[in-house]
Order: sequence, then C-alpha cells, then structure tokens
Amino acid sequence: MSSLIQIENDRFHDYCGVCGVFGHPEAAKLAYLGLYALQHRGQESAGIVSSDGCDLHLEKSMGLVADIFRPEVLARLPGDAALGHTRYSTAGDTSLTNAQPIVIDCNKGKLALGHNGNLPSAAKWRRTLEHRGSIFQTTSDTEVIVHLVARSQARNLSSALADALNQLEGAYSLLVLTRDELYAMRDPRGFRPLALGRLDGAWIVASETCAFDLIGATYIRDVEPGEMIRITRAGMESLRFAAEKPLQHCIFEHVYFSRPDSLVFGRVVEQSREMLGRLLAREHPVPADLVVPVPDSGVPAAIGYALESGVPFRMGLIRNHYVGRTFIEPQQAIRDFGVKLKLNPVRGMLKGKRVVLVDDSIVRGTTSRKIVRLVREAGATEVHMRISCPPTISPCYYGVDTPNREELIAADESRKRPRLTEAEMEAFEGKLDPRQRTVEEVRRYLGADSLGYVSLENLRRAVEDTRGTYCTSCYTGVYPVDGAQAELDPRTVVHEIPLVTKIQVMPK
Repeated sequence: MSSLIQIENDRFHDYCGVCGVFGHPEAAKLAYLGLYALQHRGQESAGIVSSDGCDLHLEKSMGLVADIFRPEVLARLPGDAALGHTRYSTAGDTSLTNAQPIVIDCNKGKLALGHNGNLPSAAKWRRTLEHRGSIFQTTSDTEVIVHLVARSQARNLSSALADALNQLEGAYSLLVLTRDELYAMRDPRGFRPLALGRLDGAWIVASETCAFDLIGATYIRDVEPGEMIRITRAGMESLRFAAEKPLQHCIFEHVYFSRPDSLVFGRVVEQSREMLGRLLAREHPVPADLVVPVPDSGVPAAIGYALESGVPFRMGLIRNHYVGRTFIEPQQAIRDFGVKLKLNPVRGMLKGKRVVLVDDSIVRGTTSRKIVRLVREAGATEVHMRISCPPTISPCYYGVDTPNREELIAADESRKRPRLTEAEMEAFEGKLDPRQRTVEEVRRYLGADSLGYVSLENLRRAVEDTRGTYCTSCYTGVYPVDGAQAELDPRTVVHEIPLVTKIQVMPK
C-alpha cells in the first residue's frame, strides 16, 4: 500500500451522498452539480440515473464526479427527473459493481435506488434471501433493500418500500426514482441528514444543504426521521412509514463529515466546530505562540481555539489540494513522504514557536504522529496537540467507515493497563493494542508535548444536544441498536404504511 493511501485510510469516511431532482428540464445537470458539492462524502465512485417519463437512463463510473460526468455523458441522461449518488464504501467491495444508483426492473416496475448509511442487519437478510432463491449482483448492503422491495406483497411501491424498510435496522437516507416518481426516506432514528428544497418549481433532495447553495435552490426543511416523501407531477406528499424511535443523529457529521457551510440537523456546522474549538481552549489551555490547524478539517476548531485563548491563529501548514491517488515516489525513500505530499510547514512561521496543533480527530494515530514530527522538524520548540472530539474508542455501524477496534489508538483507554516502554511504542506503527491506550500513551506515541481532547459533555454542548438526540457510539461504545450483532430475525410480513400523515402537499 502506498504511503498516500495510508494517509487517506487514517481518516473516517462517510458512506456517501445523494441528490435527487424532480421537475426540472436540466435535472441531470443539477444532480451532477449537487454531487459535485457533496464530493467530500465519497470519492470512490459516482452515478446518475435520469427519467424522461418513459425509461430510466444510467451512467456511473469509478472516480470523482467532475471526471466522470463530462458533457457527452450528461447528454445521455435526458428527462426532468434525476437521482445522483457519490460513494465511499463501508459495506461491500470497492468496485464498479457496487457503484450506485442501483437500477432494477421488477414486479414493482423499473426503479433506481441511492443509499447513504449502513444496515447492520443486511448480512443475515442476505443469507436468508439467497437461501430463498434471490440472486445478488453486488456485495453492497443496499441491494438487500432492492430484494425486499421486489419480494413484498404490498399493493403499491409506497407500501412495498415501507414493508422493506420496516424489516431492516440501521441507518438510511434513501432516494428512489421511478419513471414518474421520486421518493425520499429517512430511517426512524435519523442517523444521516437529508434535506428538501425547491428550485424554479422543481423539487430538490440532498444529503446536505451545500448542494442547494451551488445550484441556487431554497432550503425548505429536513426530511423527518421515519418520513417518506413522494413527489409526482401532481406535487409532493409526506407519509410516515415507521413508528417513532428515539432520535440518534450522527454527531460526527458536525465534528468532521459535513461541509462547514451546511445546515445539518437544524444547526450550521461551522458554528458547532468553532464552538468545539472554544470549549477545547477552556478545557485544555496551554501557554503558546501560535494556533495552527491541520487543514482543512481542523480550521474551524482552530479558529475557535484562537478566539477563546487569545493565541494568534496562523496557517502554519499549507495543504496541496491537487494530489491525486497515484504518484511517482523517488527510488530513495523519503521520510513521511505521504504526509509531505499533502502538507508542507511554513518554516519561517513555526521556527522557535510554541505551537498548538488543532485537528478534528485521531483515528489510528499514524498520520497525526507524522504531522507532529513535521511541525517539530520545521523548528517548533513545543507542539501541543488538541483534538475537537473525544477519544474514538469504538467502530461505527451506521454508515461510517471506521477501523476495527484494535486499530483505534484510543480504544478502551479508560482501562488503564500498564504503560508501554519507549521500545514498545516504536513497535506500534502497525496495529495497536486497544487494551493499553491511555491519553498519556497516545501523547507519547504522537511525540507531542501535550495532548487534549474535548470531553463528551462539551461535544454535546457544542451541538446544542440538550435532549440527547445525537448518537455518540464511537466515543462510548454504547449503540442505539446492537451494532454488528443487530441482525433481526427475517420475517415474511407485508406492511401497509402504518400511518399516513399528509404533512405537506404542494403542487408544482
């Protein structure tokens, strides 16, 4: 594995982003622009399916949105309705086979699905469905939804979707496009964001509101947890397809995933991150000369830290935004080559300074260690690491690509096992023993002069979580459903939509 790919893997990755358009003559182009704004949610593959009222037209490929959807490709996507998807895999292999949207032609008609989230119960359902004769074309958990919809005995697609989703546990913000309808659904706990907007009489649905900003759409509201929105030529109607459950919004959307210019779960992300920095400065002050972010994700929290502490904010690390997935490495190895490709210190700024280095999270710790070393080698006399979230001790099963527990450097640090020797610390370049991670040991591993994390209490305070509506499983190990073991017993049940509430009906 190349050093650059190792750097990419030492980050959390969101499952994907979705964007739907209904009732606009340039639907595919708008979906493309929406995906372009959502590129941060997935960089492995992207796809768009459009409807001209007669048929569905699909284009998808591996790579980045701007590289895939050239003018000649968009020209093959006619119609006034479209569904776009950009993917980073958490369930299933990295391959074109698993790229979405998934398009099928079944007894419910021809339809396309795009899914943001993860279904822990999908593995058991897949085994059960295969035993019953279903043939799967992908390794993605999303295809389980497709098979459950096709096997449903419900009388219409709305009820078939409700039937399928009520048999699954997990996280899903789901878009479904047919020849003449667009559906938007969100799981009853509301793990992942999904927003509804309007543009020139057309309906727009997207994972984040930053997609609306790019195309000039107006944000209307979020798709509610447990809600199914059905959009047709006649207008939009809202149906509740699932019983209410305690809300569990993913708090990491505010820590890292979402763009800072997005409105997520009713709060501007930039505000949350700046407040995290302010609270971090109150919890872990230190005499210093500069506050330096790890760009780009550490910038808002570093601004907050600087404002609260009075220590000047400086961009002491410059990021190269033009690094691709491949590069030519010199035959003679260069130390920390992957980090140096992406980040370069401003030596004249850092030399002789006490530096507070602010980042959003630490996963395995290998990249953070190299960044600390980079800053120190640039002449900093002290490097104090500050992290704008609590220690990450558990994997996520709801649409976040996290390492196994044994790879998380802070995993189970509260167990206070015997401290490691310097020689043992040097041996931890690979996998880490989660039974022996204390904050002090992580600090020693990183090579920082001090290390401070935001507390869970202050993380909740930063996002204004006064009612306990956020999921914090990655910091606590306590899951709203039974994590990887959340495999419900397969049932052959036909669910008509349990509650039909026309929350909003608006003609085009």
